[in-house]
Amino acid sequence: MSSSTDYGSHTWELLLTVDHQHEGVEKEFLLQVTGDLHIGGLMLKLVEKMNISQDWSDYAFWWEQKKCWLLKTHWTLDKCGVQADAKLFFTPQHKMLRLRLPNMKTVRLKVSFSAMVFRAVSDICKILNIRRSEELSLLKQSGDTLKKKKKKDKSSKEPVTEDILNLCNSPASSGLPANPGLYSKTMTPIYDPVSGSPASSTITWFSDSPLTEQNCNVLALSYPNCSPEMLAEMYQPRSLADKAKLNAGWLDSSRSLMEQGVLEEDQLLLRFKYYTFFDLNPKYDAVRINQLYEQARWAILLEEIDCTEEEMLIFAAIQYHVSKLSLSSEAQDSTCESEVDEVEAALSNLEVTLEGGSTSNILEDITDIPKLADNLRLVRPRKLSLKAIKSYWFIFRDTSISYFKNKESAQGEPIEKLNLKGCEVVPDVNVAAKKFGIKLLIPVADGMNEVYLRCDNEDQYARWMAACVLASKGRTMADSSYQPEVQKILSFLQMKNMSAQATSDPESVDMKPECFVSLRYTKKYKSKQLTARILEAHQNISQMSLVEAKLRFIQAWQSLPEFGLSYYIVRFKGSKKDDVLGVSYNRLIRIDMATGDPITTWRFSNMKQWNVNWEIRQVAIEFDQNVSIAFTCLSADCKIIHEYIGGYIFLSTRSKDQNETLDEELFHKLTGGQE
Repeated sequence: MSSSTDYGSHTWELLLTVDHQHEGVEKEFLLQVTGDLHIGGLMLKLVEKMNISQDWSDYAFWWEQKKCWLLKTHWTLDKCGVQADAKLFFTPQHKMLRLRLPNMKTVRLKVSFSAMVFRAVSDICKILNIRRSEELSLLKQSGDTLKKKKKKDKSSKEPVTEDILNLCNSPASSGLPANPGLYSKTMTPIYDPVSGSPASSTITWFSDSPLTEQNCNVLALSYPNCSPEMLAEMYQPRSLADKAKLNAGWLDSSRSLMEQGVLEEDQLLLRFKYYTFFDLNPKYDAVRINQLYEQARWAILLEEIDCTEEEMLIFAAIQYHVSKLSLSSEAQDSTCESEVDEVEAALSNLEVTLEGGSTSNILEDITDIPKLADNLRLVRPRKLSLKAIKSYWFIFRDTSISYFKNKESAQGEPIEKLNLKGCEVVPDVNVAAKKFGIKLLIPVADGMNEVYLRCDNEDQYARWMAACVLASKGRTMADSSYQPEVQKILSFLQMKNMSAQATSDPESVDMKPECFVSLRYTKKYKSKQLTARILEAHQNISQMSLVEAKLRFIQAWQSLPEFGLSYYIVRFKGSKKDDVLGVSYNRLIRIDMATGDPITTWRFSNMKQWNVNWEIRQVAIEFDQNVSIAFTCLSADCKIIHEYIGGYIFLSTRSKDQNETLDEELFHKLTGGQE
């Protein structure tokens, strides 16, 4: 027994629990401490008392009652507020976590449970070879989706054993972040040291990564689809309220996993959260492009995003093509060849540039800004009557559209001039019905002004649509991306046309069309009919490479009107009913919950400031021209919406400078909030 003279009157006992794997060794230790003892000193005292030789560098104290880590080792117990009743756990900061990836594969790897989720996701993406980690985050599956799955699972007695990819020896497992020296910050291709040829895009950026080429292929290649039966058992949102549930579980990027109740061996979903995919490069992004393709594919199949029948058939044709190529051995070897071709192409381009071959084109682009002039039909929606459709002479110059009564009056003042900079451009096309429309949502003080343009044919539509898309981004038709945009639109229309003209007598092909379309269409059409229409649409893309097909799928997904919208159920200040709020990369949309019709749109470019009243959990936003809104979020924590807005603003600050490192401090400043 120790007498009171051995310890000062200011000492007290603190119970510490150690999370170790040594059998026959105590896990609880009672230490005599003083309030001025710092956390580092407490660790030293505890390790000395345990007298177990092992590496304790990854261990830290977790304060159970306060749900926080004591990571500032120079702080004293008094400064941390630790008293005798505190329960401190001495536990590893890196623990095993199961992650369900967009391609429905599960990986098991060590993740930091003490770092903020933003940093943890960055480390995870380095292990998985996914660039631009800021676009992804971790999602807890909502209880409702799990309950529905469990009800369906009751019918099957034997549980299906899941194939898990174990990545236990990740660089993060040592307790240190992955070696930054091995991260390919400069976009120089990595070369095979043996053959001297460029390494495959699917090979890891890290020499010490646990991703072997075989494991990397699991993440970078799309394997055969699930059965129609499995698809039928998966959770599918039926309404906007159901879609809102999908977005309720995003983790707070400014807090650690442990602080948010995530335990070792728990399963989370790794998903692309922000729909602004920066600098997609087939040479370096094999895993990123595949996971993005898979997230888009499942969103289409489970009807998380709406699309028309002809669009569904195009998506099905691309999936079929990707599935075929992924199964062939040629696809896996094609990457190296394409990279060698790219090098040759780059050298020939350099040769032409040095000879001065393209100078005249550059000068022409600077001095001559093209314009479009055509007869188009203008459609203005009216609330109490039919739409007014009238033909006018339209001129597209710079980033504006002017229209006149006829061609002869084009020298005078226009009836109206529409500035498209910052507007929303939505395709309104039905190839089978020969309908080629462009829907323009032009920002005004109290929301958006809707204008519809109707074109006569595919060529006219492609030229005007491409011009509108560029103008919405503040670019003119002199921009080098104008012609590629026209070609992209034309090829997409051609694919739609092929699917619309499908024949009904296909050859016998080993295809399960039910795997490539949502359940709605498997109920509507017979298998033979679907096969015919998918094969017809497939003819137009049959020459595409694997990466081209995936990128085309992603582009088609991005062109859908609902693309990039994350839904939440909210109650606006002063309103007596609930509404749905859609959050996109550039705007917020208030949507009627019953009809699904948009009521008002507010653009981030017009936003002056936003803040959160944490006491009443209310988000308040101020826009230009004295427009202000406030709402409380009912389907999720208001912090999630606050983080979405700040996150999109943060992502808009990225530039093409490849050596640029992410400003993590700015991200937390914009998204963290002051609770």
